[in-house]
Amino acid sequence: MEIKGIGKVNQIGYVVRDLEKTLDLWVNVLGVGPWFCREVSPGTTYYHGEVRPLTMRTALANSGDMQIELIQDVTPDNQPTFYKEFLRAGNAGIHHVSFWQDPAEFDVTDKKLKGAGWELVCTGETGGPSGRFAYYQNDEYPGIIIETSSKNEAKAKRWGEIAEAAKDWDGSDPIRW
Repeated sequence: MEIKGIGKVNQIGYVVRDLEKTLDLWVNVLGVGPWFCREVSPGTTYYHGEVRPLTMRTALANSGDMQIELIQDVTPDNQPTFYKEFLRAGNAGIHHVSFWQDPAEFDVTDKKLKGAGWELVCTGETGGPSGRFAYYQNDEYPGIIIETSSKNEAKAKRWGEIAEAAKDWDGSDPIRW
């Protein structure tokens, strides 16, 4: 079951029911920020092999070198999504750990994870084909979801700006839409 060699964990992702309430916790209790927020509908998203619409509100911030992602699924209720499945199972909170991949390594990592028994559950792209993401689960490790995210030029720039903003953050302008 070894999957070493796919990099380091770059992000911890949380699925939340109420983004504003969760942001309040992270800013005013935990002191993390600033948060960069947006509503996004990734390109074609596949969930259990079927094309599914997806719309989510996301917030990104860094705590040290670790990026934190908060996700609130706002896809219409009649549409199944990976995040809704998580919430309907009675979960909320830590959803995944993310490994950022060079776009050229994305397919190699996919084969490595599948070869180690990880099932591809959800995949899609943000910002075109070089911005792919994928989520994997393994029944031997319940509660652990691995995300791989192709770190294209646009993502690398955005993630770098978020990390830089957190370095000397003075608490002002904590939530940025």
